[in-house]
Amino acid sequence: MPRFFSGNHIELLCCGQEYFPALIEAINAAESEIYLETYIYNDDAIGERVTAALIAAAERGVTVRVTVDGFGSDNLAPHLRKTLEAVDVEIRVFRPEHRLRWLGLSYLRQRIRRLHRKLVMVDRKLVFVGGINISDDFLDNKGNRLDAPRYDFAVKVQGPLVGPISVVMMNQWLRLNWQTMVKGDIAFGRSVAHWWMQGAWMTPLSGGIEAAFVRRDNFRNRTSIERTYLRAIGRARHDIILCNAYFFPGRRFRKALKHAAGRGVRVRLLLQGRVEYPLQHYASQSLYDDLLRAKVEIYEYQRSLLHAKVAVIDNNWATVGSSNLDPFSMLLAREANVVVRDHVFSGGLRRQLEAVIENDSVAAPLLEPRQRPWVRRVYNWFAYGVLRLGIMITGQSSRY
Repeated sequence: MPRFFSGNHIELLCCGQEYFPALIEAINAAESEIYLETYIYNDDAIGERVTAALIAAAERGVTVRVTVDGFGSDNLAPHLRKTLEAVDVEIRVFRPEHRLRWLGLSYLRQRIRRLHRKLVMVDRKLVFVGGINISDDFLDNKGNRLDAPRYDFAVKVQGPLVGPISVVMMNQWLRLNWQTMVKGDIAFGRSVAHWWMQGAWMTPLSGGIEAAFVRRDNFRNRTSIERTYLRAIGRARHDIILCNAYFFPGRRFRKALKHAAGRGVRVRLLLQGRVEYPLQHYASQSLYDDLLRAKVEIYEYQRSLLHAKVAVIDNNWATVGSSNLDPFSMLLAREANVVVRDHVFSGGLRRQLEAVIENDSVAAPLLEPRQRPWVRRVYNWFAYGVLRLGIMITGQSSRY
């Protein structure tokens, strides 16, 4: 059960158009330290704007520490890194990529454990949590211009919840540096522990709301996000809306959705309608008929690419974060979500999702297998098989 803290101010940010101005404003106001973790850090117009803000912060004496994933940002532009490091911005790479080599399943399992979360902390007073990378969301993964921005969300958090998120980020930084840890790093680690133990960060803000930070890692929190979802789905009484970019949950998760629909809860899934990564897309579609027969409604987003990882349940529970409902997020990657228990916040997110379902999505029909084009059936069967084969690497194939 995640630990909930009262007295938080949490602002929902939709797409890069709301997220990046808020992020850059926070960076520009930083006084002492900035930590940024991201899966992708692109050399595009957005990357340049964020880089410029980080450089300006470093030049006025703010400690700036950036962590990128070694796969997602394997092409981190050399000139961006050089420019950042020239002003003493510290950069760490989580699991740097090397040339592919066959050393057995254990090696592969280690190589595909990624840092997929998107977190920013400023002065231990404000954090951003969500699914938005440092990337122009009007461009697809091949650099082509989109008609509309990727549909995605983040939250801006102030209040006691900033404390545990800050500690997780600072500890991650220390762990990446442990092999070359020097006296200054040890002293910093002790100062973080002292700050945490003093508990001043727990002071609630007036009029704040209740929220928790839930993360997935490969240590104590392997199933934290999945269990949080399952607990909320199991308690649902009226309505569930899950919006997820890559949807291929395990059997237990699918069973929970079907049981909820069976007891009269309206269950709606808002999923990717445009094909970005064919394997994930067609594997997800292979699950449709089983869910549709159980009265789960499925809608595919058409306006642009969908990258969101959010949910609303019963108008008083919501989550926003980086975790997809697929084996990569649930079994391998480091992920981070915020869970909010507040009817005003949940209602705002619900209204946005329902508007998209109504105006920008199409409902997936329940069809007999023979009614589907044979080419589509082959794609679905092949993608499902390949994804299941890939799950064998994790040693968790029985869950899917």
